[in-house]
Amino acid sequence: MKSISMSFDHFGGPDVLVAGEEDLPAPGDAEVQVKVRAIAVNPLDWKLVAGYLESFFPLPLPAVPGCEAAGTVTAVGSGVSAFGVGDDVIWNGLAGGYRSVANFPAGQLTSKPAGLDFEQAACVAIAGGTAYSALVQLGVGAGDTVLIHGAAGGVGSASVQIARNLGARVIGTASEPNHEYLRGLGAEPVAYGDGLAERVRSLGSVTAVVDTVGGQESTAATVALLGGHGTAVTTVPAEESNAAGVAPVRQLDGRVAQAARLAAEGRLRFHIHDRIPLTGAARALGISRGGHVRGKIVLIP
Repeated sequence: MKSISMSFDHFGGPDVLVAGEEDLPAPGDAEVQVKVRAIAVNPLDWKLVAGYLESFFPLPLPAVPGCEAAGTVTAVGSGVSAFGVGDDVIWNGLAGGYRSVANFPAGQLTSKPAGLDFEQAACVAIAGGTAYSALVQLGVGAGDTVLIHGAAGGVGSASVQIARNLGARVIGTASEPNHEYLRGLGAEPVAYGDGLAERVRSLGSVTAVVDTVGGQESTAATVALLGGHGTAVTTVPAEESNAAGVAPVRQLDGRVAQAARLAAEGRLRFHIHDRIPLTGAARALGISRGGHVRGKIVLIP
């Protein structure tokens, strides 16, 4: 089986990615072969290519980035019984997704619900699964007011929608151009920058915080607004959040299936910031690295 892939043989910027053709072997005993229909781009991808993750996730080079995708099963290994040829699936791993056809471990796959298109399905695993895990961890429900830092991004916009579906009021931080977008999702937007805590406080008290940005500003605002009451989690744990006692998100078992179910029911939808051919992956990584992406970038093989 031939597969187009985007790989890198040394660390660097997005332009180290090169297109190539692979001879893909038959799937191993515990693997499933998938014709990939859509691939979601994540900050993890460009960080992997840059070598920032080498110390705790070493990869033999050349390597292929990509940590979430969706497609259709074309072959299964002899030890796989949960999936069959023709099944539509969602994949989530750490690397290896920037391919037109790929052999994925069966344990990394989730069945794609009927009615959920492949582009949306490709975006569900990381952003949807993380948002779902964060809000369950916080115990968010009716009567809560949730502050979401970075509310226009992938995890942030998913958190807005899921929190609203749980009955919570949502305040979201974002740059000014994304404020109308957040209003459309049901959030009350506030701008980043000096005076953030005061701007949020003027809208009322906050009972929970999801921080998808990290760093000094969002952590300081979180501490100031909760005042020792309420709960906060972060998707980007670092020195500042650890010192402030902000817990990292615990990824829940079954989170991808739960997020996919919400998406199939129309209660969770991702804005597609850009659709780029797989061979344009370097451009996609450059956009992701630049930040301020509204929703998700999708690669199409």
